[in-house]
This record gives sequence, C-alpha cells and structure tokens, in this order.
Amino acid sequence: MESRKQLAAEMKRCGTHNCTQAVLCAYCDYTGMDVDTIKHVGNSFAAGMGNMEGTCGAIVGAGIILGLATKDKSKSVKGMRQIMDKFQERNGATQCKLLKGAGTGKVLRECPLCVADASEFLEELLIQEA
Repeated sequence: MESRKQLAAEMKRCGTHNCTQAVLCAYCDYTGMDVDTIKHVGNSFAAGMGNMEGTCGAIVGAGIILGLATKDKSKSVKGMRQIMDKFQERNGATQCKLLKGAGTGKVLRECPLCVADASEFLEELLIQEA
C-alpha cells in the first residue's frame, strides 16, 4: 500500500485537490470528519490562501489535521512550529509565492512535493502522539 504522503501528493498531482485538501483528505481519519466535509474545509486555502502571498496550503492542511487530531492547543502550536521549521529547512521557504518562484522565476519546490513534505512532517508528529 502506498504511503499517505504519496497518496496526498498524487491527489495534488492529478488536479482533484488543492494542496490543503490533499493533506486533509489523506489524513481525514484522524479528524472524525468524512472526506467530503474535510475537503470543503480546505476550499479557501488554495494558492497560498488565494493569492500566493500566504503560507503553503500543504502546511495549512497539516496544521488543521494536527489540531483536530490532538485536540490540544499547546501540542498543536508546538507541533505546527516543528512542521514549519522542518519545511523551511528542507525547502527554503514556507510562503507559496516563494516556493512557486512567482516574481523570481526560481521554483524552490513543486506543489506535489510540498504536499509530500508537509504530510511527512505531520505523520511524524501523529506517530509520536499515538
């Protein structure tokens, strides 16, 4: 069976999900929500929250899952910081615009790979929580 990070990356790659939705749907069983509902939660977070100026949607999706899975503000904030730090270290940015090379012409990371990275870092935290 393919990993969740591969599943999430493929959902983004094939165009059926935005970056946030791909992470949300791959981990929806941690939330108590059905796939259709959790996918709608991610509607507004495409393209760096609609304008590429915001945080990568894959990171946003990981944060939503983390909050719903832990149901603990302190753990969620601490975990989100870890995800952000690891993502920044690996990719050189957390902002959609910078990752996509908008304005610079230098793509730091393609969306499906951002989705895989955010999923990987999320899963590490979810395993620790188990």
